[in-house]
Amino acid sequence: MNIVIVESPAKAKTINQYLGNDYKVLASYGHIRDLPNKKGSVIPDDNFFMKYEVQDDKKKQIQAISKSISKGDTLWLATDADREGEAIAWHIHSFLSEKNKLKDVEIKRVVFNEITKNAILEAFNNPNNIDINMVDAYQARRALDYLMGFSLSPVLWKTLPRAKSAGRVQSVALKLICDRETEREKFLPKEYWTINSSFKKENSESFSANLTILNNNKLKKFDIYSKKIADEAISKITNVNNFYINSIQKKRIKSRAAAPFITSTLQQEASRKLGIGAKNTMRIAQSLYEGIEINGETIGLITYMRTDSVNLSDTATQQIRQLIEKKYGNTYVPKSPNKYTKKSANAQEAHEAIRPTDISNTPEDIKNYLDERQRLLYELIWKRTIASQMQSAEIDQVSINIMSKEQDIGFRTSGSILVFDGYKKIYTEDQDDTDKDEDNNNIPNVNEGDELKFFNLKSSQHFTEPPPRYTEASLVKKLEELGIGRPSTYASIVSVIKDKGYVKYEKRRFEPETKGRIVTAFLNGYFSNYIEENFTAKLESQLDNISSGQENWKETLKKWWLPFKSNIDDASELRVRDVEKRIDNDLGPHFFPETEDGSDPRKCPKCNDGKLNIRYGRSGGFIGCSAHPDCDHTAQLIVGKGKESSKFEPVKLGVNDDNATITLRIGPYGPYVQAGETPDKGNKKAIKPKRASIPKDIDIDSVTLETALSMLALPRDIGLHPESGKMITANNGRFGPYVKHGSTFASIKGDSEDVFTIGINRAIDLIVEKENNPSKRRKYSKKKQKSK
Repeated sequence: MNIVIVESPAKAKTINQYLGNDYKVLASYGHIRDLPNKKGSVIPDDNFFMKYEVQDDKKKQIQAISKSISKGDTLWLATDADREGEAIAWHIHSFLSEKNKLKDVEIKRVVFNEITKNAILEAFNNPNNIDINMVDAYQARRALDYLMGFSLSPVLWKTLPRAKSAGRVQSVALKLICDRETEREKFLPKEYWTINSSFKKENSESFSANLTILNNNKLKKFDIYSKKIADEAISKITNVNNFYINSIQKKRIKSRAAAPFITSTLQQEASRKLGIGAKNTMRIAQSLYEGIEINGETIGLITYMRTDSVNLSDTATQQIRQLIEKKYGNTYVPKSPNKYTKKSANAQEAHEAIRPTDISNTPEDIKNYLDERQRLLYELIWKRTIASQMQSAEIDQVSINIMSKEQDIGFRTSGSILVFDGYKKIYTEDQDDTDKDEDNNNIPNVNEGDELKFFNLKSSQHFTEPPPRYTEASLVKKLEELGIGRPSTYASIVSVIKDKGYVKYEKRRFEPETKGRIVTAFLNGYFSNYIEENFTAKLESQLDNISSGQENWKETLKKWWLPFKSNIDDASELRVRDVEKRIDNDLGPHFFPETEDGSDPRKCPKCNDGKLNIRYGRSGGFIGCSAHPDCDHTAQLIVGKGKESSKFEPVKLGVNDDNATITLRIGPYGPYVQAGETPDKGNKKAIKPKRASIPKDIDIDSVTLETALSMLALPRDIGLHPESGKMITANNGRFGPYVKHGSTFASIKGDSEDVFTIGINRAIDLIVEKENNPSKRRKYSKKKQKSK
């Protein structure tokens, strides 16, 4: 018998249809073992021995796998083709070996980049062994994260009550967010003015241009820095009779399409274009990868979504070029395929970029088989892939210089004209704040020497703006640029700092919370080397070297651990007051900026004798008086200047079929969506509008009208129970998503399914498991009923 192990039931279902009857496909539901969440799971003094344990919620899966294997069988480990997938395969193999279940059992490791029939059969015809180098890299990363967390936490708890380490890599991301906030607080806006005028050639359309030359001098950005200077310039220009076109500069450039998606760029574009966070993007991509049922067959729609390679296979490239020629014409097909390379030295070029498994499955053709989020993400991937193999766009960049007859005053207008749209016909990459550039497409039809009349001359005041707070897209981009994190970790980095309450994510921007800044200040003061970007990037590079067999994982751990342990020992002697003083020195200048009148910003307003400083209590950071306990003055530690109100106004998402307004709101129990308006409190006869809570794993910024309507439509009917004939439903409750059959409620656990995607087979499994293993509370309830 051939026993095949994969991570998820969805993946198992898809693969099962491609293999013969002598193959049995089982799901491990992710990792079966991990380090227990307690001290002593990694022992540095015992050559970094790691004590793995089977997780409680995975005992059923590993028992099913163990029971299914017999002597003479072949065990196929078909988990994902990355570090985590290799680790899952290794854990399963190690556990079964320890239980003596692999005697006379042949072990084969298979990997594939897409879940299609050809790819699966090809992989099973060419099996390999478990890549122990990748396993070593996984163990090194896991040990690093564990040791840093369990070593730092006691020090944090001792000196900063209730504070926790954000995590090895997450702390760096948190530091980036806090550093950006400090930049914003230190930022001093600088005033500058621009002067603009409308121009018109006789019998032609008018156009606008900006002043660039004044008194024969080329203007710099801050040359006109006050209204007085702007008014003087306006006065001088007003006395000019006419202007003329001095020169026209035209340059044709080619704009090349962006490379096909890798994990980081997919997360960035999904955030920019679709408003979907990194965690949700990966969950949706996982469902597209593992398979969607189309016309009775489950098909993997995209290739593996955790990759840092921009390569496309020759076969895929050829199919894409043929589709472009057929759909858009030969002029959109370049002479030779577009090739892309990634700057990162550690890019896994043997892998492929994220692309549709079959490019002929257009978004329009398969939209009826996908939910709204799946459809949007698949369309994004399909368009980006097609565009990557299309001809470059051709653009004329035009600059028109306008001069006064006296040659002492000049204006300039510039812009671009799209000559050939090329790849832009179907896709254009969005940009972050720092990349945005104003462009004028309204280029006037003028010639050199043409005389112009000017009118509507005006000046505009501007102020320089602080660097923007990070979005999910720009944070992932920054982490990738620094070499921090890898394809499988970006989403978890972002979600951890959110979930631990170190940052808040409002209006799709990260803003550090007080405790996030306090913890970062502590780490910066006593463990600065370990949250420094270059150090973390170098460590990531070392893990990559372990993956390729160039470094020994335990030697790498040893070099990291010994100095880190010394730092921990020194920090263990710290007193709370020492830490408060260090944090006050670090953050004090930002919370107590110099006053305009020169008075002491730290002078206590209550006693007039004490000095204000930053303190830390059970509820987090606050401002206290140095004369405590004689002076009991305290104040909230307010982060930033011009802080926006935290009040959340209802956001209108659209209307439903009954024309009721659908809104996104936040109440005392968290975010929710509502259909209709809230009636007045005095109107007791009014019908209350329907509401639905938003699960914790869904970012409120990613909630669309479609997702809101789906939530409001809950509970969802899944199907009839085969024995009772009663309907099984799925819904969200106080304790998370669940399925219900009669009086039985069973939680939906894991990331592979939710209330909108869970199918009848999995729902029945959960119901049966719950009925066979009822909770203690339910058993007690039944006994109580019998006694009555």
